Amino acid sequence: MEPTVAVIDYGIGNLRSAEKALQRVGADASLTSSPDEIAAADAVVLPGVGNFGRCMQALHESGLADAALAAVDSKRPFLGICVGMQMLFEHSEECPEEPGLGVLPGHVRLLPDTVKRPQMQWNPVTVKDPHPVLHVIDGEWMYFVHSYAVLDSSAALATCDYGGPMVAVAGRDNVLATQFHPEKSGQAGLGLLREFVAQIPVAAPNQTEASPITGQTA
Repeated sequence: MEPTVAVIDYGIGNLRSAEKALQRVGADASLTSSPDEIAAADAVVLPGVGNFGRCMQALHESGLADAALAAVDSKRPFLGICVGMQMLFEHSEECPEEPGLGVLPGHVRLLPDTVKRPQMQWNPVTVKDPHPVLHVIDGEWMYFVHSYAVLDSSAALATCDYGGPMVAVAGRDNVLATQFHPEKSGQAGLGLLREFVAQIPVAAPNQTEASPITGQTA
C-alpha cells in the first residue's frame, strides 16, 4: 500500500512540484486544504515559498494552522520545506510581528550582508548525526532559494555554509524540515523524499495514529 501524504495547500505559491515529487517516489500524495484529509493522511508535508509573514497569515486564514499542529502532535511523519521549514520555528526577522508555529526551537534571521541575497544556488550539505532519512544527502549538493535562514538551533540535523554556517535540515521526534527544496535538488533530493516516504507507517483502516520517524530529538 502506498502511504497517503497530505501536502497542505493554504493558497500560497505553486506547491505542485512537491506533490509530484512525492508521487514519483511512491507516495499517494495530494494537495489538500481539507483539515479532515490532513487528519486522515499517513504523513503531512508543509511547503512554503515567498514571504514568511504572508505564509503564516495565509495558513491561519485558511484554518489550516491548527490542522498542521494537530498533525505534528499526532506523531505522524511531518515534513516542512523551505518557508514551510521556517514556519515551524518561533519567529522570523522577515516579519517580527507574526509568530511562527513554535514546533522547533530557534529564530529565522536575515542572511549576512557579506553574501548575495537571496541564496539562489546549489550548496553542499553536511549531516551532523546519523539519521534514517538524511544519510542519502550527506555531502550532496542541494538547491536553495532564500534570503532568511535559521543560523543556529538545538534542532539542527544538517548544515551548510553561506557566509557562515546555517541550518539546512532541522527536526525532532516525528518532524523533519529542510531549508532547501528536495523536489528541485535532482537525484539527491528525490533520494531524501524516497527515504522519508519509506519510513511512513501505513495506518490500518481503524488506526488513528502512526508511529514517528525515528531520528534525533532536541
